[in-house]
Parts: sequence; C-alpha cells; structure tokens
Amino acid sequence: MITVIIPALNEEKTIGFVIETTKKSANVTEIIVVDDKSEDRTIEIVKKHGCKVITSTKLGKGTSMKDGVMVAKNEIIAFLDADITTYTENIIDLLTLPIVENKADFVKSYFTRQAGRVTELVAKPLLSILYPEFPVFKQPLSGMIAGKKEHFSKIDFEEGYGVDIGILLDMFQMKVRIEEVNIGHIENRMQSVEALGQMSRQVASVILKKSKNMGFQDLKTYEHIQVIREQMDFALSENLRKLKKIAILDMDNTITRGSFIRTAAIAFDFTEQLQEIGRTQTNPILRTKQIAKLLRGKSLKELLDVADSIKITPNALTLVENLKQSGYIVGIISDSYDCITNHLKNKLGVDFSLANELEFSRSHATGEVKIPSFFLPHQHSICKHDYCKSHALAHICEHYDISLTDTMMIGDGENDICLTNKASVGISFCSTDKRLDRVADYVIKRPDFQEVINYLFKKNA
Repeated sequence: MITVIIPALNEEKTIGFVIETTKKSANVTEIIVVDDKSEDRTIEIVKKHGCKVITSTKLGKGTSMKDGVMVAKNEIIAFLDADITTYTENIIDLLTLPIVENKADFVKSYFTRQAGRVTELVAKPLLSILYPEFPVFKQPLSGMIAGKKEHFSKIDFEEGYGVDIGILLDMFQMKVRIEEVNIGHIENRMQSVEALGQMSRQVASVILKKSKNMGFQDLKTYEHIQVIREQMDFALSENLRKLKKIAILDMDNTITRGSFIRTAAIAFDFTEQLQEIGRTQTNPILRTKQIAKLLRGKSLKELLDVADSIKITPNALTLVENLKQSGYIVGIISDSYDCITNHLKNKLGVDFSLANELEFSRSHATGEVKIPSFFLPHQHSICKHDYCKSHALAHICEHYDISLTDTMMIGDGENDICLTNKASVGISFCSTDKRLDRVADYVIKRPDFQEVINYLFKKNA
C-alpha cells in the first residue's frame, strides 16, 4: 500500500535503525533504499534487513529521490532521511495518514527542533515575498515527506540543498492538497557555518527559479531579496567572528601513526617503485603526479581500508574537541590525497581538509592527480616556494578572514617546516627532522596528543 524511499550515502551506522522503524507500519509493503554509491557497509546492511536497494543514476539526493519514485510500485510514497535515529515508531503513519484518509495529496513534516537560520532568514522571507498566498509552514525545508506517485512523477527534483523546498513549491503550483504534520522530536547533524552559506544560496536559488513565472520579480522585489541576502550574510559573518583562530594539523605521522602512501605501498606491493621516485624526482609536483600513478586501478574502498589500517594518534578526538571549545577552526593540510584527508575529517569532526585531489572513474583511481591552486603561489601567499603548504595556510586564512597571527600548526616533517615557521604557534610533533624542531615553538616527542593538550590548555591553568 505504501512505498518508503530512503536515499542513502555512507549511512552504515544508522540505516538499519531507519529500516526497522519503517517496518513498524503495517501499511508499508515496499522499502527502497536508493544508494548514492556508498563506500561503507550501507548496501550490505540494507540487504541483511531484506530491503530492495538500487544505485542512483547520478550523485545527489534529488536524482536518488527521482530514481526511487520511478521504481516504486505503490501509489503512496513516503521519504525518510537515512541519518536520523530519533524517528518515532509511527513515523510513516504520521506522514501518510492524511493521504490514506484522502484529506491531502502531499504531506510535509515539522518537528520539535528549532528551525535553522536558513529557514528563518532566507526561506520564509523569500516565500512571503514571491508567494503571497503561500501557506505558512513551520519547517518548509524538512525532508521527511509523503505524497502520491502521480504527483511526484510530474515534478522536478532539484539537486543540492534546494531539493526539499523545490518539491514543496512544485506541489503548491500544481494546486494539490498540502498538509503539514508534527512527527515529534528529530535530531540530525548540525551544519557547519560554511555549509549554511552554501545551503542559503542553493535554497534561495531554487525559490527564485520556481518563481520566474509568478509575475512578482519587479525592482521592489529584488530590493527585498537583497535585504534578505545581506541579513543571511551578516548572520554567517557573526558566527565566523566567534571562531577567531585556526589550528592546522598534518596527517601522515601526526594525526596518524604512519604514512598513507608508504602503508599503501606495502599493501599493494609498490614499495620499490615508491622509493625510486623518492630518490630520483626532486620536483614536488612531478613527484606527486608520479606517485599517484602507482595507485591506478585501486578502488576507493581499498584506499580507505588502507587508511583505516593506520592507527590514529591517541587523544586526537580530545584535541579536536578542546581546540573547537577554545574557538579554533580546525583543519587538515596534507600533501597526501583529499579522499583520505576527508575520511579523517569525517572521523575526527574537523572543519576542513586541504590536500591533492586524486581522480577517480567509477570509484577507481585513474592514476591522475590534480594539484589544487591553493598549494601554488597566489596573491595572498606568504612564501616564495613553487609548491608549499604555506600557500594553503594563506588561502584558508583569507577564506575565514583570520589573521596569520591567529594560526597554529602541528606537523612532523620536512614539508611542514615552512608552514610551522609562518604560523603564529608551531608545534613539532614526533619529528625526526631537526630543522623542524629548530623553527617550532614547542617540540613534542611522545606520540600522544595529550602532550599538545597539556601544552595548549593546562600550562596556564
């Protein structure tokens, strides 16, 4: 009678709970998990729970939702997010009852979590200007929805953060019966300040796109829209000003107790080739490109398995938590690969990672690597090297509008010397390079981040 569609990307920790909660509704006869090419155990867990799984035809939640609608067998469809573990047992019944009772064609949820700034400062004001007759929804950006397949089949599913408001606007313009229902208390992931900025732009873009034929876009309208944008920018800037410092961590032999590429060389049997490149190639850019070729054909899963085999330095999570509580934006700058640094970023909850961009095709490394421009000299550079982490530090300081005097670097090797020297506070961590020890403000030899915590937070206690 009811099909539940769950778009998912790397949700091995939560997908089982969501599926089992969905099964508690007697009216659910089909559950479809639309996988966005997950690299963890999401698909394996879905199959263990006996659900249908399809792979999305294109990366992105909007495409996953559309693909799910196309294969759904039932006329009533409900969508759930895959990363929430606070759904009530009757979540599907709450979403679909107005449709089952023929009181609505489309149901939008709201829940007892304070609406975010994007909702209050962007979505609601824009909707009130461009859609004067639009109903007042408590949470127009909510992603837990239900409706009839005949209506979902007629609408456009936008990509990015604008998909949910796009669906609501399409349903409104088709003049279907819309109802908003309370689904209880929901806890989901908090968005970073950077993500909020991206969300606000994408939500605003979709609202404007959907209103092109509404006849309200005169000069006065655009003046109002400009005020809204300025208000959102001010709110984001306010949040950024609270984060007044940047802490940079190296990855290899700093966050982790080993080198990713050397560990990969052992796992994939190319140690001799790696050593030969190190002996013969002195140009850092060419060396990086030659090493990337050694990874050709390796799947993302294989590379992440190698990364996970390397121990993380004790108290890494505690260090990140202490830094954030003290007002630091925390990031990773590494001359390794972004697929690995991003993996660690997600594990540790740091704010950003900057690294070389290993290229993939069908989730397998092509052997090619892109050197990002932030590693090369630019207008904000603070050193004269052709390729240097210091260029990345200048880039990120410019991005967050933070002075170089409010930065800290924790690293271990030759490639960290310049950055450690340029940062306001430089910490040499378990380094075997005496030059790094000489330029650092503090030298730590024990492989435990508790030593850093003691130095930064307890020496003044």
